[in-house]
Amino acid sequence: MSRDHVQSAERTAPAAGAPGRAHPGTRPGSGSAETPFLELLARGASAEAYEQPVLLARAEGLPTGRVADLEQAKLLALRVRSELEGRRRREAELSALFETAHDLAGLRDLDAVLQAIVQRARSLLGTDVAYLSLNDPARGDTYMRVTEGSVAARFQQLRLGMGEGLGGLVAQTARPYVTDDYFRDDRFQHTHTIDTGVRDEGLVAILGVPLMLGHHVIGVLFAADRRARVFEREQIALLGSFAALAAAAIDTANLLAETRSALAGLERANEIIQDRSAVIERASDVHDRLAELVLRGGGVHDVAAAVSQVLDGTVEFTEATAAPAQALESSRAEGHAVRHRDDWIAAVAAGDELLGALVLRGHPGLDPVDQRTLERAAMVTSLLLLARRSAAEAEQRVRGELLDDLLDARDRDPRLLRERAARLHADLDAVHVVLAARLEGGTVDADQEADARRRLWAAASHLAATRRGLAAARDGGTVLLLPLTPGDTATDLARRTARHLGTAVHEPVTVGASAPVEHLTARPDSVAAAYAEARRCLDALRLLGRSGDGSAAEDFGFLGLLLAGERDIAGFVDRTIGQVVAYDERRGTELLRTLDAYFSCGMSPARTKDELHVHVNTVAQRLERVGRLLGDDWQSPARALEIQLALRLHRLAAGTRPPAQP
Repeated sequence: MSRDHVQSAERTAPAAGAPGRAHPGTRPGSGSAETPFLELLARGASAEAYEQPVLLARAEGLPTGRVADLEQAKLLALRVRSELEGRRRREAELSALFETAHDLAGLRDLDAVLQAIVQRARSLLGTDVAYLSLNDPARGDTYMRVTEGSVAARFQQLRLGMGEGLGGLVAQTARPYVTDDYFRDDRFQHTHTIDTGVRDEGLVAILGVPLMLGHHVIGVLFAADRRARVFEREQIALLGSFAALAAAAIDTANLLAETRSALAGLERANEIIQDRSAVIERASDVHDRLAELVLRGGGVHDVAAAVSQVLDGTVEFTEATAAPAQALESSRAEGHAVRHRDDWIAAVAAGDELLGALVLRGHPGLDPVDQRTLERAAMVTSLLLLARRSAAEAEQRVRGELLDDLLDARDRDPRLLRERAARLHADLDAVHVVLAARLEGGTVDADQEADARRRLWAAASHLAATRRGLAAARDGGTVLLLPLTPGDTATDLARRTARHLGTAVHEPVTVGASAPVEHLTARPDSVAAAYAEARRCLDALRLLGRSGDGSAAEDFGFLGLLLAGERDIAGFVDRTIGQVVAYDERRGTELLRTLDAYFSCGMSPARTKDELHVHVNTVAQRLERVGRLLGDDWQSPARALEIQLALRLHRLAAGTRPPAQP
């Protein structure tokens, strides 16, 4: 089944469906091989159901070729099913994050906040159980506060001493821990009470991340399954960011509780209460503004603008490399905004990854609540950046898949290709150029080389998205399909692309370009042939010592005839001697005949004048005119070789004979 059929099935398949077997009215021997699997996709059947059409075909003794077609169709259908499930999972994760931000914007009761956090954590990771424990400073241990999905009463009442069990170890070390088999893991201290509670609940795989306020651990957020499971790094990072949001929510609830208590106990200090109330109102205002920004899809600069208004100062988002390194690292480690001269720095981080910083300019005196406002804005900024990164990576993968189809597929449906391209704001009916790009800063370290290739692919994908083109990783480098603007040439586009990518990855990037390509969807092999031509140009650049440059076949003179996929002979002749041909046609002169005779006579003016039966001064004047038309270097060995080749090709095209040899 082709990828276009896959996409068609993907658009028509329902969001969910009950698993079942193949439709009784559909037999594998009738219709196309894809039909039974499309019906299974449309109903959302289980993975096991996809084996039945193949088994039935074998049982009926259908030809081996038919069974093989069904096997291939089954594999492609399962890939579509897996892709659909992956998209639903990503949508659910993003939905859980934004729903959490929405809930936290409206919740003020601590118990309701904690319950919402645990519910979202379970939904986010798709685990059987999620729970949250808080530290008890008075008793020196940590206890279960909220659980979701738990069925065992003893488990819900557990108390863990510092260092006991996985949760106690997380609370003691302030580091996330994960185990795919709790009872076989000896990294932490097992106790009879804890192991009994975990066994009653039936838990096997457990992930725990600390809830941090500054460098203090206030509790642990857990996600657990009743079966063996490996938690991926991205899941650990997401739960870590979620735990940071949870800690801030707990801190906010505690602050509000402390404020209410202070208001009740300090009735005589009315002026102080009023000042405090104004600060809290300002914090609540920015909280609501940030929540609104998240819900309507605002960006990081929108967050900075909103906080600038609330704090009555200038707040800017900067890249991690542009912020003061020591202050940024201190803010990340402590989880608080730190003062740097007259500015305040709040790290924007996701787990251990620094994404940037929010900088409050020229505001040395900052109220503690305003400081926390800046910190919460940094946390919201990190969530927005993670969400945007996930969306950008998904779009890059889709662009790469479409380009792979154009390069590899042979039975594509032009209409479906245009629809897929339109969703990416690309126009396959426009004139395009295929470019092959490769890094030139080689390294012996495999990890560094893989990282450099990823950076090249990311830079190429960004360029393709901004130019309404496509990009994909291929053959150890990157291939791009970019539209060619009127008045531009393939060589110019290749050179600009080489400079742009080289600047983005901080390493030389060599780019070979094809000749312009039209009718991409109508000619099945045009993109693949253009890519082969671009790779030949890339190899030629490297062999000629022009690494880090960009070029197309038209830039290599007669060598370009060997590199070009369709042998543009007329274009070569026009670029080489076109001005001489045009001059003769306009003036009725014989420059072309003189030039031909000149080379036939071994570049001797005296022998040339005998061949043409003219005076030697006439030959000299004509050759001088040729020099003005072709340039002063036209008699250099390389140019002379190209001109002689162009003269012969012109004669072949015109059907004329060469001059007689002297």
